[in-house]
Amino acid sequence: MSETSESRIRAILLGYFPMFIAALSLFTSIYNGYLNSKFVDFIQRNAGRTEYLRTCKEIIDAYFQVKMRIAVVNTAGDKGGATASAPTEAANAVAKFGALGTYLANLRDETTRDRYTQLTSHLEQLSIAAGNLSAVELSKRYEIPDREFSEMNSDCIKSAKELPL
Repeated sequence: MSETSESRIRAILLGYFPMFIAALSLFTSIYNGYLNSKFVDFIQRNAGRTEYLRTCKEIIDAYFQVKMRIAVVNTAGDKGGATASAPTEAANAVAKFGALGTYLANLRDETTRDRYTQLTSHLEQLSIAAGNLSAVELSKRYEIPDREFSEMNSDCIKSAKELPL
């Protein structure tokens, strides 16, 4: 009688053990899919954060390029020998700053969009008037754009750090 009960237990084990392994494999596969979707979400959010930070870096560079180009226009205007390319280069630098600002502002609220638009407008006005201003006047006119840029730069970095991981 012990042989029949042993063979019965073997038959049951041989029947249920493969099903147990298959169920375990199914749960492992489902969990692996869940982990993969979480990983993809993490990578996508991290890519967005990286892009935002890169654009913050680029807009900082663009702002100082604008200042340098406007200074060239101002210096050439003081000497009376403004070259034709200096104002164009200043206008191009302002346009690049405006484009980067628009990109960053589109990811934010209406107030931020208005601030970037105002700053770009101030820089356009400075680039146009730079050839007719003294260095002291130009420096005074930079007070508002410098303050606005400083606030927006701090906000840019703060916003990038607050993006969810």
